[in-house]
Amino acid sequence: MKQLLFLFTFCLLTSCNKRVVQLPETTNKDITEVIDVSPVYMFYDEETDSVEFNRRNMISATNWLVNIDKRLTLKQILPHLQYLQEKRQGDEKHTFHNYFTCNNTDLKDLSFIKFTNDKYSMNIENGDYESDKIFIYVHANGKTSSSNDLHNEYESFSRYINLKKEYLKNNSQFEAILFLHEALTFQDYINIKSQLLSVKSDSLNITNNQIIFN
Repeated sequence: MKQLLFLFTFCLLTSCNKRVVQLPETTNKDITEVIDVSPVYMFYDEETDSVEFNRRNMISATNWLVNIDKRLTLKQILPHLQYLQEKRQGDEKHTFHNYFTCNNTDLKDLSFIKFTNDKYSMNIENGDYESDKIFIYVHANGKTSSSNDLHNEYESFSRYINLKKEYLKNNSQFEAILFLHEALTFQDYINIKSQLLSVKSDSLNITNNQIIFN
């Protein structure tokens, strides 16, 4: 595996005319090894503030390691994420999966966050969902609010989750849908995904549907 990681990292840093993907950072260690892989890249072009989606090496019968520059916004990567998810959904048995590649600051190595079943939509109205769901909004400035706590706005998603842990302990069901502002960066998004993975509670159920709003 170390040889694979070395070759993968070398390829990541030197392929495609020496363009570099600045990987998002995480401390999540749930998945540190993935075999049978092919890479996908979303490069950030600083001059044009745009994304270049490179899927030339993507092989269907493999796990896809999706390498996204942490500076890109959700608005920029959304159509490409939707493309990848639609392609993977054709594999009904989910023999293979999609993973975000991250730089693990604790391990000083790569780690991976699986997102095979996540679904990304744009500007879906709240009324399209069941009334018993809680809507969690992460705004462009990172502040977080929710439909069951309208009088409070929390300074970050992490702060919101930490303060809700007691609520999670005392409730048998906490079903929520994430609404994420399109201006959030991919690093912001990985921070949110990592925070959710750190919450070990049977009471918390974040649906696979994630809404990008503007």
